[in-house]
Amino acid sequence: MIINNEQLKKIYFGAYLFEETDDGYLQSFQYNKAQTAYFKKTSDFFYDRCMAGSAKTLEFTTEAVKISFEYKIIWAGSQDSFELCEDGLITDIVYVKDIKEKGKISFSLEDGKKNVIIYLPADATVVIKNFEIDKDFVPAKKGEKVLWIGDSITQGFGPLRSAQTYVSVANRLLGYEIINQGIGGYVYDKKSLMKMEGYTPDKIIVALGTNQYGTESMQDIEEYYEELTKLYKDIPVLCITPLWRGDNVEGIPTLIRFCTRLKSIVKKYKSVTMVDGFKLVPHLPEYFLDNLHPNQLGAEVYGRNLVKAIEELGF
Repeated sequence: MIINNEQLKKIYFGAYLFEETDDGYLQSFQYNKAQTAYFKKTSDFFYDRCMAGSAKTLEFTTEAVKISFEYKIIWAGSQDSFELCEDGLITDIVYVKDIKEKGKISFSLEDGKKNVIIYLPADATVVIKNFEIDKDFVPAKKGEKVLWIGDSITQGFGPLRSAQTYVSVANRLLGYEIINQGIGGYVYDKKSLMKMEGYTPDKIIVALGTNQYGTESMQDIEEYYEELTKLYKDIPVLCITPLWRGDNVEGIPTLIRFCTRLKSIVKKYKSVTMVDGFKLVPHLPEYFLDNLHPNQLGAEVYGRNLVKAIEELGF
């Protein structure tokens, strides 16, 4: 059976709002229209990335053995993947580099009842339609609503695998209902923080600073947390400090100084807890794509260590 776009929305996670294109595809957005307009005015680079897949998934329970859908790639940064996960195990991968900009993807599934996740490309904007499945399905039940805010590492650049970003690795264990607002190249910018009508997260995770650790003034960071805590009041916030900058070893002391100053800022807020990013991924080239963005191994370690830290903190 082919399900319509309204039915598709029920199994589509990671979106704040949806729109249907003129040719019938379903497009999802993780920001509201005012935020998207702000990015468009600010930078084409940020605007393109604010609509990317960024941990968006289709999730459901089914006994189906065949699934397919039509897709169209509107924009692509790095060429990562569409991926199929069955009961926590990745069973199929379709790389963006191996397919056309428009087409149809089909997955064969194992027999029997299973929990299915289809990961959409993290670093590309993809629209889909005509989702077809050969048996009934039940939308996944998710846990707490978590707003994830960050830069390219949070958006998902580095592993070149959509299911292998640190956010995806962590969330397979945590089971949050997330909206991932990671944008490649982004910084602490209070102007991007706007009320999202109808959406109130239970928790917020912020992983920023990698792109501005050399700043002399911490005013932007101070203003960001002032605005964030004002906008979301007593909602718990987890601040993850930058991981490492192996691409600039001489700048490591500056990065450490930035993290120390960042810690002093977040201490002012009872609702904000900090995690030391330096302790989440080994500082070795083997764990990074480019000594900056965690690769598949680094993202796996990052995600699992973050889950451990969240559990230890009781966040």
